[in-house]
Amino acid sequence: MASPIIPARAIIPFLVAMMLLTGVCNTLLTKYQDNQCVRNCDDPDPKKRAHFEQPVIQTLQMFIGEMGCWLVVAGMSLYSRYISGSAANGSSYQPVSTEDNGTADDDDDASIRSTTALNGTAAAPKLSDAAVLRGWRVTLLALPAICDILGTTLMNAGLLLVAASIYQMTRGALVLFVGLFSVVFLRRRLHAFQWISLGGVVLGVAVVGLAGAIQPDKKHHADADADADADATAVLADVGVDALRVIVGVTMIAGAQIFTATQFVLEEWILERSAIEPIRVVGWEGLFGFLVTLAGMVVLHLAVGRTEAGRYGPFDMVEGWRQFWEYRSVFVSSLLIMISIGGFNFFGLSVTRTVSATSRSTIDTCRTLFIWIVSLGLGWETFKWLQVAGFALLVYFTFLFNGIVQPPFDFLKVDEVEELLPEEPIEHN
Repeated sequence: MASPIIPARAIIPFLVAMMLLTGVCNTLLTKYQDNQCVRNCDDPDPKKRAHFEQPVIQTLQMFIGEMGCWLVVAGMSLYSRYISGSAANGSSYQPVSTEDNGTADDDDDASIRSTTALNGTAAAPKLSDAAVLRGWRVTLLALPAICDILGTTLMNAGLLLVAASIYQMTRGALVLFVGLFSVVFLRRRLHAFQWISLGGVVLGVAVVGLAGAIQPDKKHHADADADADADATAVLADVGVDALRVIVGVTMIAGAQIFTATQFVLEEWILERSAIEPIRVVGWEGLFGFLVTLAGMVVLHLAVGRTEAGRYGPFDMVEGWRQFWEYRSVFVSSLLIMISIGGFNFFGLSVTRTVSATSRSTIDTCRTLFIWIVSLGLGWETFKWLQVAGFALLVYFTFLFNGIVQPPFDFLKVDEVEELLPEEPIEHN
């Protein structure tokens, strides 16, 4: 095999930057889409204006973006067959190597990453596709896809109610459920400082939610100026409604992490027992997720969307598609979201096998910070010092849980910390 023109290590910063960019765009574009008026837009009363509130359609467009991974698989197959001349090896997704003339900076990986499988047993070599995903068994990937449907739809609904930065920070509750699931279902043992970390994560999410409830932002920022002249009683009533909305939104987003954690565990179980490449897993989950979501949309439309109470709601499939096709801002943002999610999956999978837990946590932290900064710059939310405190708690206790920072007291320190999140997680959104 000929050596690449560009050294592998030179590509990694580009891949990380693109993963960060597409990850930030996923949340910001979805929030931008939520802010688009789609009915009664010329009404002088802002309360009568209707915005694009279609979390199920947003889930569907996410799966379309994931199905875009098949384009990458096809492209790599064509390259392997007709350009590189290695058709005998078949189509295979190969992660970028971090080896550089026989030397590698593995100190960080050795201290944080583990060679133990997620189920607590010694890591076994990958088995053939016959073990789990041969023939019709590939439909097993519909199980994590269904978890993805439930989690993503619930998070999209929560994003309708909270600011983009609060949404992203609340997703940090994922580590709580991964930790609990590892104990309950995988029979793993957590160290004392990890149990403390889980409590700290809960505290951080609570502080972030409290910050949003005390200083609630308008659900749709464009309505703020129109409400500026409202009387004091109406303003106080709106503040109470906005605060309740934030609490409900944070609860929905945090609760959605249960499904995301379940999805992680299922994906790791499948990958440990199959030789299938992660990018193909994303492609199959995108296909199954698309089909299940589309079928669910039809059923919910017939059962709820056609009724008087469900008309114009999130289950009114006809109205949702009308808004999608008739409003250019919604249509264009949907296309950009699909491209962004597809890119995030590709760049994420290219990065996750080459970086340590420290690097992944740093990328996630930077992603949240950029989303926060852009949201503030666009006027979608206001700065809250309490939110800073909540974010700091989330970052510190997540780093502590993963062993990136040492416990503050000697009696809590351990020689080695085993990473509970999958060592090669599949990036989705």
